[in-house]
Amino acid sequence: MTEHATRAARGVLYPGLAPGRFSHDQRPPSADLAPWIEHHWFVSWDLRGYPPRVQATLPHPNIHLVVEGGAALLWGVQRARFTRTLDGRGWVHGVKFRVGALPAFQRSPAAALADRQVDARWLLGDDAALLLDPPLADAPEAGQARIEAVLRRRAPAVADERGTRLAEIVGWISRDAAITSVEQLCTMTGESPRRLQRDFRHYVGASPKWVIARYRLHEALALLQSDEAKPDAELAQRLGYFDQAHFIRDFRQLVGMTPRAYADALRRDAGDRAAGR
Repeated sequence: MTEHATRAARGVLYPGLAPGRFSHDQRPPSADLAPWIEHHWFVSWDLRGYPPRVQATLPHPNIHLVVEGGAALLWGVQRARFTRTLDGRGWVHGVKFRVGALPAFQRSPAAALADRQVDARWLLGDDAALLLDPPLADAPEAGQARIEAVLRRRAPAVADERGTRLAEIVGWISRDAAITSVEQLCTMTGESPRRLQRDFRHYVGASPKWVIARYRLHEALALLQSDEAKPDAELAQRLGYFDQAHFIRDFRQLVGMTPRAYADALRRDAGDRAAGR
């Protein structure tokens, strides 16, 4: 097994703003909700007196509950790059559900939410209003307590065994950099390609091939951000690509620029942060 290096906030294209102007806090769920919640997250920023900043990510294959600005939304797996312009002062409370959680809460397949944002009532019914009135404050602990109180009203009595198995498989993909194809995954798990394809659609919301490709690009971003690799053919080979051109095409399609241009942008971004811009 070739483990991905441990790095915070994997998938973030630019690691952050200057210290004190942006924070991303992750908190574990209460024990009784841990079968369905991977973690809570709380993002806050204060850009008063500074120009707006675009934050971009390559999201993980998870569904999120997001509470912000008087709205509670359920976000499905986002297969494209996600960008958000931050300005002024604000905060967002979020829940990253475990793979397989959605079908446990209700019978809808995770693929029904792919690339979509829907009102949280789709999952929580009228209980979603409890997240908005009164509005959540700029306080991670209080927000987590309120969100968990609502989720407890809807949480299933037991976890779905197949959903738990799919979460385990996705976890292997996220941790093992040597998994670069569905064929390898089938060999490791003893699962047939047909069953994996069907169950990934239901429990994950994306195909196994897509999940493998997403985590390969997460690894590429992490290696370039840490300067552990250069944007060259050696990096493409390390990530399991047959040729550098294929890697560059995949990277540019999702990140919006070539690996070399991205490495150059990282250097400029680091200089801006050091200068407090």
